[in-house]
Amino acid sequence: QVQLVESGGGLVQPGMSLRLSCEASGGTFSDYTVAWFRQAPGTARSFVAALNFRGVVSYVDFAKGRFTISRDNSKNTVYLQMDGLKPEDTAAYFCAADRKSSPTRTRDFTYWGQGTQVTVSP
Repeated sequence: QVQLVESGGGLVQPGMSLRLSCEASGGTFSDYTVAWFRQAPGTARSFVAALNFRGVVSYVDFAKGRFTISRDNSKNTVYLQMDGLKPEDTAAYFCAADRKSSPTRTRDFTYWGQGTQVTVSP
């Protein structure tokens, strides 16, 4: 059983940056694909980025060039660096993990964190 705990959310102004962290416990972190999703009020949870156990990354279009996913297996932690934040990036951000090699759908992931809120407002 893998437990995931996100941190790093907050209130920022447009154009600023945030780095989200997600620390895992209870499994061999390097065996898992890790990912970030987000969910704004009244919308479905949607894929942002993933990084698999081979180091292959994937991003949704809006994240390309602004967001960067990375991992530190020695710290059992995955990060999401978000630059150039926009008001439409406001959402709860969730990390997820699974043993599949290239998951991008919510139903592909077995383990989820509780989420961290990101609010982008002037």
